[in-house]
Amino acid sequence: MSSHKNQPQVRRRRVFYIPGFDPMPPRRYRELYRTESQKQARISAYEIAIAPKTTDGRFGWRVNSKQDGLTVETEFEVLVWSDIVRDSMSVSIPATYWQLARTAWIYISTGTLWRLMRLRKGPVIAALYPVAMLVSQLLIALALAWACIAMAGWWGVFPGAAIAVALLLWFRKVDNRLFAYYLMHDYAYSAQLSGQMPVELRERLSSFREAIQDALNSDVDEVLVVGHSSGAHLGVSVLAELVRKTKVHEQGAVLSFLSLGQVVPMVSFLPQAHDLRSDLHFLSTRSELSWIDVSAPGDGCAFALCDPVAVTGVADADKRWPLVLSAAFSQTLSPERWKALRWRFFRLHFQYLCAFDKPESYDYFRITAGPLTLGQRFADREASRSRVETPVSKFTSVHP
Repeated sequence: MSSHKNQPQVRRRRVFYIPGFDPMPPRRYRELYRTESQKQARISAYEIAIAPKTTDGRFGWRVNSKQDGLTVETEFEVLVWSDIVRDSMSVSIPATYWQLARTAWIYISTGTLWRLMRLRKGPVIAALYPVAMLVSQLLIALALAWACIAMAGWWGVFPGAAIAVALLLWFRKVDNRLFAYYLMHDYAYSAQLSGQMPVELRERLSSFREAIQDALNSDVDEVLVVGHSSGAHLGVSVLAELVRKTKVHEQGAVLSFLSLGQVVPMVSFLPQAHDLRSDLHFLSTRSELSWIDVSAPGDGCAFALCDPVAVTGVADADKRWPLVLSAAFSQTLSPERWKALRWRFFRLHFQYLCAFDKPESYDYFRITAGPLTLGQRFADREASRSRVETPVSKFTSVHP
């Protein structure tokens, strides 16, 4: 499927990583890459080391690796939008419950929730989890307040209310273990405009596009964009705009896109997601890049093996991307490791960025630091036989 199969091997590469909805600073991704790359290098018998980045601008690091007898230098950059995430999460407890009601109404009233459940129940359960958890927290707080009133009469109103407020504040304080507020803000941000992209995020993506365009004009062999979780659909929008506005030269750097653990249908199935559906359709037909989509049925937070273009209902006869592949956690992790991680849903959602005990064709550190382009690496691979391509979305229009 790749148009880059005959390209020379990579000596220099630029990688742009687009995180999902994550309020944490980007240095966590550098530390994750540092620790997990060393584990994978020991398992797979190659050399890899990271050092401070040499390019100006965004946060990143440099990777030097020797694989298959060849040395490769990679400049890694994180395309940061964590400040936008933090701002969207800095709302009061009452505002969060208003977000809950509004987001639930959007997904239910439009019929989107039922369509999503026809794809994969895992990510839908993950979406319902914060609703159930936050409602439960509110009911517990109200029950304690009512108990105070029942025991002390009207004299118990004030202490009952104080107890309820204190409990809700405590629940929010320990959300780093419960993830209810975090996930609620995630889904609320995507759904706040029924699928339209917020202005501040659209402006940020324009700066991402400019950075990627500058890299394509440099002397590297490959420019690889990696979008994880919500970052996958942001990557689609960035690259679609890039290809529309820029001549991606066949003789220049190879442009590649790797989407990991994508949750595209959570946005593309919404009624006003015209731009995203247009971008999905456009990017799926282009010869200027290679697009590989990797997920795993063991990842309950992703729409595993669901072709994001096809299930959204915007595929046509010219479609060539993405190539949908499985990371097959139950096969690529040792039985002991799989047993330890199987019920750690959020950790598994990041496994794509980590080391595998028994790596097969998917190895994040070979892809990002090895001597082959993404297209070369998967040129002879067939799409997963378990992929889902049935159009499911109720809304398929690419124009308002």
